[in-house]
Amino acid sequence: MLEVLQRRPGDQFDVGLHNGPRGKATITAITAETLTLEFAWAAIPPALDPITLIIGLPRPQTARKILREVTALGVAALHFVITGKGELAYAQSTLWSSGEWERHLVAGAEQAFCTHLPQVTHGRPLTEVVAALPAAFPRLALDNYESATALSRCTATGPVTLALGPERGWAAADRECLRAAGFVLAHLGPRLQRVETAAIAAVAVLKAQRGTM
Repeated sequence: MLEVLQRRPGDQFDVGLHNGPRGKATITAITAETLTLEFAWAAIPPALDPITLIIGLPRPQTARKILREVTALGVAALHFVITGKGELAYAQSTLWSSGEWERHLVAGAEQAFCTHLPQVTHGRPLTEVVAALPAAFPRLALDNYESATALSRCTATGPVTLALGPERGWAAADRECLRAAGFVLAHLGPRLQRVETAAIAAVAVLKAQRGTM
């Protein structure tokens, strides 16, 4: 605040409370040990979009990008799951064990000037997460190899769950699990994308359908 942003008494900056209101803070006093602030709170930001993402555990550096960017886009939940072709070692990364992942959520929310953070789980099997999903919500899964329908043609204007495979794609058992659970396979076109790019593009398509982008 003082050395980087060079704030002084009387200066204002944007603030927010986790899952609470956002507003302005004014610096009222500075001493060698303390920074005294006065807050003026406004309304709580709009709720997150009812979009749940299920993502095959990617490399930690990829997961960091996804955590930050889809939080900025306003998804409600993220489940990083173990899949047939995923690398099990990724679930043991310090990204998850140290709690670092939470910092990337906060960075994404700060970027969007929003106080809401998505629900996040990691390290559970795909089958377990799918079994716990609400029964009534539409279910879509990105797959460039066995899907015949573009995601943009799949109507999902209410709450929706979207599944994305890891960098190596879905295993046959994964597709069988998804189809048995009512997932419709869809694609983002003929060009293969990185997982982080596919996640951002897919969320953008779904938000455009519901008129929030």
